[in-house]
Amino acid sequence: MRHGVSGRKLNRTTSHRLAMFRNMVTSLLNHERIYTTVPKAKEMRRWAEWMITLGKHGGLHSRRQALSVIREKNVVYKVFEELAKRYENRAGGYTRIVKVGFRRGDASPMCMLELITDGGEKGKKKGKKSKKKAEAAPAKTESSTR
Repeated sequence: MRHGVSGRKLNRTTSHRLAMFRNMVTSLLNHERIYTTVPKAKEMRRWAEWMITLGKHGGLHSRRQALSVIREKNVVYKVFEELAKRYENRAGGYTRIVKVGFRRGDASPMCMLELITDGGEKGKKKGKKSKKKAEAAPAKTESSTR
C-alpha cells in the first residue's frame, strides 16, 4: 500500500522525472504559461509554488535552493525580484490549471498551467466593495433615527 507516499511517478525513472520537472518549472517561471498534460501539471504545481515561496523568503539560502532546481540565473533573478513582489500579499495558490481539451495523437487530457497575474489584488477589490457598503449603511441608520 502507498500510505503517505506523495508524488506521481508518471512512468519515468527518477532522474528523468526530476530533470523533466526542473525544465518545466524553469519554462513556467520564465514564460509564465506552459501547455502540458493534466497529471504533469498537477505535480508541477507543487514545484512552482515552492520556488515562488522561496523567492518570497529571500535570503542566500533560499536563493541557493532555487538555483539547485531552476539552473538559470536570469529566471532565479526574476523569481526573487519580480514574482516575489507580485505575490507578497498572497498566501499560496500562485498557479492556475485550465483544461484545454485532448491531445490529437493519444487523447491525453491537456491543460494550460499559468501563473496567476493579479498577485493578491482580490483582497484590495473586496476592501473597496466593503467601504461602499459601509458608507451606505450609516446613511440608512441616520434616517431611521430621526
